[in-house]
Amino acid sequence: MKKGLFLLLMAVIGFTACQNNAKKEATKIVEKDAVATIWTAEQAKAWGEEHGWLRGSNFNPSTAINQLETWQAESFDPETIDRELGWAEDIGMNCMRVYLHHLAWEVDKDGFKDRMNEYLSIADSHGIKTIFVFFDDCWNPTYQAGKQPDPKPGVHNSGWVRDPGELIYQDSSLVNVLEAYVKDVLTTFKEDKRIAIWDLYNEPGNNGYGNRSMPLLKKVFEWGWQVRPDQPMSVGVWNASLTDLNVFQLENSDIITYHNYEGPEKHQEAIDTLKTRNLPMVCTEYMARRNNSLFTNIMPILKKENVGAINWGLVDGKSNTKYAWDEPIPDGAEPALWFHEIFRKDGTPYKTEEVDLIKSLTK
Repeated sequence: MKKGLFLLLMAVIGFTACQNNAKKEATKIVEKDAVATIWTAEQAKAWGEEHGWLRGSNFNPSTAINQLETWQAESFDPETIDRELGWAEDIGMNCMRVYLHHLAWEVDKDGFKDRMNEYLSIADSHGIKTIFVFFDDCWNPTYQAGKQPDPKPGVHNSGWVRDPGELIYQDSSLVNVLEAYVKDVLTTFKEDKRIAIWDLYNEPGNNGYGNRSMPLLKKVFEWGWQVRPDQPMSVGVWNASLTDLNVFQLENSDIITYHNYEGPEKHQEAIDTLKTRNLPMVCTEYMARRNNSLFTNIMPILKKENVGAINWGLVDGKSNTKYAWDEPIPDGAEPALWFHEIFRKDGTPYKTEEVDLIKSLTK
């Protein structure tokens, strides 16, 4: 989900200086609403022991260009979902990270939740748990319901959309819709054991938003605490320069999640920095072949460290994420090296040796 090379060497830069302020901020929210909030270390540890080593992919079916095409009634595709999750099951994966979008809920609230439930049933039939993602600051700033655009040839994630994107700065009433959305979905699925984690906000501050994303980040945690689902809630750190956001995310997440598309040395440094918090950890995005973030050199580290391993991309499809973030191929030709993805559309592996390695680690 990136447009460039982002570092996560020291995701907690400024942590010591800022942690007391972050704790005070969280305390203010707690006192205001008088609700249970962040998990204790014991709760987090128990969750980690129950779930073991999570490994899987960020997943949208190959027939969907974005979150809306995944979840709208007219394009929801359970047959493709079932087939592609079967390929994931075959190589020992047990967890998928799946993006939602508030507009699909707003258009058809009950149908949206029914489709979520159908997706969960399909995933569960393959022994796969789910990480659901609510908000996202990546890629296209605007969106609309209905038919989604066709992919731009050779362009990575040409149709992916932010949530809520620019609209949050243009419509002050949208926050009420977003609150209802988050609370409705969390309340409906708060005890669902098929869900492993609620990822409340993907890459807050991306696309130059910086601290403009902080108000929504704080609100989504507050809304989550008011429901307090059985599953952990987290927002992954992804860019060391976003100090204020990083501190708030780390201080208020039940478990630690993060993104890293670097090679093994820098990825290990990120793990070493974050594991000082003594909480379960899940890497919710990694694996970009051009950047030397590979299954062969990263996944063994994640298994050794007992860090969840959720790579970007399962099947080549309309998202075009086999192409690199910043290297479009306008004629849509096959890239010399796939950036993301494991399988071709027919289920054959992009690289057999990678699939063999994944199987050796998962089984």
